[in-house]
Amino acid sequence: MEAAITLFARRGILATTMAELAKAIRMTPGALYWHFPTKEDLLLAAIDELHERFLKEFQEILIEQRQLTARQQFEAFIGRTQQFLRTNREYGIFFGMVAVESAYTNDRVAESIREKLGMYVTVLEKIIRYGQDKTREFRAEVEAATTAHSILGGLLGALLHQNLFRESVAYDSTFATLQLLTAEGISLKR
Repeated sequence: MEAAITLFARRGILATTMAELAKAIRMTPGALYWHFPTKEDLLLAAIDELHERFLKEFQEILIEQRQLTARQQFEAFIGRTQQFLRTNREYGIFFGMVAVESAYTNDRVAESIREKLGMYVTVLEKIIRYGQDKTREFRAEVEAATTAHSILGGLLGALLHQNLFRESVAYDSTFATLQLLTAEGISLKR
């Protein structure tokens, strides 16, 4: 599956053929078609696998976060996302490309991506609401759901942007700047 994800991330969904996927996975085309009758089936399996890996990364932090302030939860969530995407660049690029390519061309794949990314948006939205309603660390006029979507979109967009510009745009400073801007932007000034 790893080879398929890398190939999709580098070439895009539409440009990647089943023959190329079979070669990358080191399967015969017949064996690949046996397990995944269509490219869409393979793509959906890849999306599910990546989602499971991402969930494993975040289970620990979601349990630990309960004792933290909203700002600390927010920074931990963004920091873990940044760390995961730095370590697993291909995954973030894959999700970004699949989201773009499938939005108007494949409802099944687009819905799967929306469902998976929606879970992270929900977690982030809950952290923001907690900071607005309970700890009063975050600005009340900030709409939590829209902010959560914007932040997740910003993280994926920053990864794709940094991937395009490579060495001329440093990964860590790009994400540190995004984290600072978002954390400061939703925080109340005291």
